[in-house]
Amino acid sequence: MNFAETCNRIFWNTTQYYHRFDQIDAPLENPYSEGSIEYYLCLKNWIDVVQWHLEDIIRNPEIDPEEALAIKRRIDKSNQERTDLVEMIDDYFLQKYANVEVKADATINTESPAWAIDRLSILAVKIYHMQQEVERKDASPEHVAKCREKLRILLEQRADLSMAITQLLDEIESGKKYMKVYKQMKMYNDPALNPVLYKK
Repeated sequence: MNFAETCNRIFWNTTQYYHRFDQIDAPLENPYSEGSIEYYLCLKNWIDVVQWHLEDIIRNPEIDPEEALAIKRRIDKSNQERTDLVEMIDDYFLQKYANVEVKADATINTESPAWAIDRLSILAVKIYHMQQEVERKDASPEHVAKCREKLRILLEQRADLSMAITQLLDEIESGKKYMKVYKQMKMYNDPALNPVLYKK
């Protein structure tokens, strides 16, 4: 099983595990050894699936404004945790391939492995929910047909992205590509960089 396949298995299992509770405050029982890459992949998908449901909640037009503010701040915190975790996964790859001899004509990729894996995790959540729409008994045939076509495209997208990640990792390992990771440097959460915060 290659790395992309491992990601897909963990992401799908974690997404399904969340929906056993379908509750944004449910605790994660991570089945992997803390500190392992599998542990962080599971945690990554858990953050994504919880945030998916937070985004659903905040779009309720009848939501209480105080609750909406609390959810918005929770989403902001979740986004920061997601970014930190992606950068941690990239650190794993930087260490793994640290001793690879990079070829003179090696090229850089438009995104790092972990940011591609981030998209793979979110795809698992999209696929799960689109499958739910396809199986809805109270939906019109037209709705089901549209969702079935969207599901087909999402599954194709997952297959293509999985292949691209596998190729990227193979090329990094062989020295044909090299990793260069830029931190996201988000400014709005930093009290030293957000003028609304530092002017206070």
